[in-house]
Amino acid sequence: MSRPIAERAFQDFYPDDFSHCYGCGRLNPSGLRIRSFREGDEAVCRFTPGPHHLAVPGFVYGGLLASLVDCHAMGAAADAAYRAEGRAPGSDPPLRFVTASLRVDFLRPTPHGPEIEVRARAREVKGRKVVLDARVLVRGEECVRGEVVAVRMPGTMAGG
Repeated sequence: MSRPIAERAFQDFYPDDFSHCYGCGRLNPSGLRIRSFREGDEAVCRFTPGPHHLAVPGFVYGGLLASLVDCHAMGAAADAAYRAEGRAPGSDPPLRFVTASLRVDFLRPTPHGPEIEVRARAREVKGRKVVLDARVLVRGEECVRGEVVAVRMPGTMAGG
């Protein structure tokens, strides 16, 4: 039995052909398999890093944090685009995004152990492009801030 739309992650709506991403692909058994949901006017992802996600003892590897911002933003971009078009998530044609630009500012070391919360908000939805602001928080403290420009996946990436 499938879950109601409101309880399904953005990534649950990606077509199988586009569900293999290391960060957000639900069909990648070795990936992070992040799940993003709408909470009010923000998209939220919660992730608990494993022991292999260390930079130095006690702190999370920055590449993981950048990946979380990146992949979470792609899901948030799809959600924002569906909403801007007045469409249900996952309706045809599917909306899938790729990263055009990723800027990540590390504000303070991110402690390893507690759950990480990634929040993103679409600042601009225009044509094929969505600009998002993102934050990474641990215990409510902002550790990372990012800006992501997402563009609709070009047809040259489909099916291959």
